Amino acid sequence: MSDPLQALGHIRVLDLSRVLAGPWCAQNLADLGADVIKIERPGSGDDTRAWGPPYAKDADGRDTSEAAYYLSANRGKRSVTVDIASSKGQALIRELARHADVVLENFKVGHLKRYGLDYESLKAVKPDLVYCSITGFGQDGPYAHRAGYDFLIQGMGGLMSVTGERDELPGGGPQKAGVALTDLMTGMYATIAVLAALTHRDRTGEGQYIDMALLDTQVAMLANVGSNYLTSGKAPKRWGNAHANIVPYQTFACADGHMIVAAGNDGQYRKFVEAGGRPELATDPRFATNPLRVQHRDVLVPLLAEMAATRGRDEWIAMLEEVGVPCGPINDVGEVFANEQVQARGMAVELPHPAAGKVTLVRSPMKMSATPATSTKAPPLLGEHTEEVLRDVLGKNGDEIAALRGKGVV
Repeated sequence: MSDPLQALGHIRVLDLSRVLAGPWCAQNLADLGADVIKIERPGSGDDTRAWGPPYAKDADGRDTSEAAYYLSANRGKRSVTVDIASSKGQALIRELARHADVVLENFKVGHLKRYGLDYESLKAVKPDLVYCSITGFGQDGPYAHRAGYDFLIQGMGGLMSVTGERDELPGGGPQKAGVALTDLMTGMYATIAVLAALTHRDRTGEGQYIDMALLDTQVAMLANVGSNYLTSGKAPKRWGNAHANIVPYQTFACADGHMIVAAGNDGQYRKFVEAGGRPELATDPRFATNPLRVQHRDVLVPLLAEMAATRGRDEWIAMLEEVGVPCGPINDVGEVFANEQVQARGMAVELPHPAAGKVTLVRSPMKMSATPATSTKAPPLLGEHTEEVLRDVLGKNGDEIAALRGKGVV
């Protein structure tokens, strides 16, 4: 088990999930100290192991078998290979479930029932089990048996309808987010649900079933946009990097990069144009107040864009920060990790790795005074801990493990 001084050091998680939403939840739990046993297919493992390049490189600069995608969502876990399509493999999973507090899975609806690994089957061997299923559309409803993917759900769940430039502008049209937000947020919501279920179990002794759906999560993530529609009956449109109700509140191209300006009131707007050497734009009766600027945005914004292009990004930001205008750079990912604040917060962590020697990963953002989230173990090699777990958790001896290997069960 993990360090008992960590928040979840007393918890064991059996992770039957793969790709992103389920592994993201499991990684959160591992960061908080849980012993996460990741079950993978013998020979191939989690699909994301092959989702490269890039791959982690060894000391000689050669690619290892570990894709960066896989590394992003599996730190702190132990990998055990089990053929769950075999009866002996299913029996092993049931044995492991008896020693677990939580089971995570993201198979298609009903898939694990035929293996005797669904909630009701595992509840029979561990009555207080917390069992979390993650699917595209949930366990019921007309879409329950459809496969769900992040990109599809971003579209179906409304996110893409409000993301991207306005149709009438160059490059206009719906856009997906640059990262798999729906998968990641489903993993986050699943983490919260698991922790709540564990708290309920600790108070009552009762386990429970958690039904998480990507589409449900995406609809919930519409937040104020969804609430605005339910209140007004009007579907919102895309505004790109602009704001529907505030001008200027958007991105601008500078001489050597891009910046964000968020002038939330008339005073900040005035300081912005004065800093840019265009004070007349503050006194022009078309632009004097925010409602007027919104009304005349198609005239004003090109003038502001012309002004922004006269100086470099960092020069602009220094000037605007000095006069109190909210602003910031649009960093590429390299600039993110070079940022002094990101470095001061330790958001990149280097961990020893058996194949690569070392890997650099993104650290958990959860900073807690008494039970901090930790990132001390690199994502495991495929089957790296099979013998260790079968021996230490299930009490199997060397001959028994060898027999299971000989039959292709592990």
